[in-house]
Amino acid sequence: MLLTFGVFVLLICLKVPIAYGLFAGSMVYMLGNHVPLEMAVQRLAIGVDSFPLIAVPFFIFAGNIMNSAGITKKIFSFADHVVGHLTGGLGHANILASVIFSGMSGAAIADAGGLGAIELQAMKEAGYDEDFSLAITGASSIIGPIIPPSIPAVIFAVTGGVSTGRLFAAGILPGLIMAVLLAVMVYFKCKKAGYAKRQRASMGEIMKSFADAFLALMAPVIILGGIISGVFTPTEAAIIAVFYSIVVGFIYRSLDVRDLPRMIKETLDITVSVFFIVAAASLFGLVLTISQMPQHLAATFMQLFPNKYAALIMINLFLLIVGFFMEPTAAIMILVPILLPITNSLGIDPVHFGIIMILNLMIGLLTPPVGMVLYVLSSVSKVPFERIARVSIPYVIALGGSLLVFTYVPQIVMFVPGLFFGK
Repeated sequence: MLLTFGVFVLLICLKVPIAYGLFAGSMVYMLGNHVPLEMAVQRLAIGVDSFPLIAVPFFIFAGNIMNSAGITKKIFSFADHVVGHLTGGLGHANILASVIFSGMSGAAIADAGGLGAIELQAMKEAGYDEDFSLAITGASSIIGPIIPPSIPAVIFAVTGGVSTGRLFAAGILPGLIMAVLLAVMVYFKCKKAGYAKRQRASMGEIMKSFADAFLALMAPVIILGGIISGVFTPTEAAIIAVFYSIVVGFIYRSLDVRDLPRMIKETLDITVSVFFIVAAASLFGLVLTISQMPQHLAATFMQLFPNKYAALIMINLFLLIVGFFMEPTAAIMILVPILLPITNSLGIDPVHFGIIMILNLMIGLLTPPVGMVLYVLSSVSKVPFERIARVSIPYVIALGGSLLVFTYVPQIVMFVPGLFFGK
């Protein structure tokens, strides 16, 4: 296994795509240990032959449609009318819009790239400091994969054999708490900066913006309500999200049919990349199973950290470091087979661990050198990557603090799943 990991790490250091590194490392082990190569072909196919995984391209496509059809503009306008009068009004609108959008998409990059562009422009026109605008836009975007639907949650559920519905439900309360935490930070930051308050929108203006955004606001109600009530599965919810987004786009007359082929191509490009990683990581998981490495690591880890609380700190630190360097999908596919036996032996509910892992890796999207949200914001705003990373530090620290709370108070994470799905 040392040679397998050595090949994998070497290729990653050479900036070879992670899927190729996983595949090459796996083949080195199989050839060296005379494992029939037919198993590799079968495993690559089995890795992506999963009904829940069908949700991934559809949620990506739904996010693309919402951004292209101007649905996100209506969401932000409604959020602005509701909370724009508070101290740091557009900062609060930024957060509220991300919370609403998170109930439709499930990808931080879709939030940062689509909704984020609208938010940054609005905050710039209102005279907000650019650094503050970028930092809160990046921080609020990572709420997306915590509040359901969530693409990382689907990947974790498939890899770990966990209920997607329970994992979705588990993200609701932590996501809302993160939003409140960011709102408190915005309030004090803007109060100290002396930003002028805007006049409160009248009830008539709020109702008008609500009516204008009503169809868009119904998307998370339909998606989450249907999943939690058991009317449809998360995969079916993803398909419904696509059709609903198309219908709403046509009703708003903001969706051009000629744009659909481009959006389909963008969705396929991302999906192929994700599924290639999933297939290669599945093969890598087979190698880990054959070598019994997860069991050996779990036994060693338990000897080094027999205390549950110390073990959780080490796991969190490890995942945070991984998040600095690795894309979330790959990290989940590689590490869940290794870490899940450890957390199971510690008596940690797999759903609880799933939220811990996802939040760790989402924080990684705000940290260099790989932080994808930082790159997206840099592309949208033309501000250097390094500067955005620097101004995001206070928010990364705050989100890290919320991570510790969710780690050591599992009742927060498990409350909603227990409410709707039972213990």
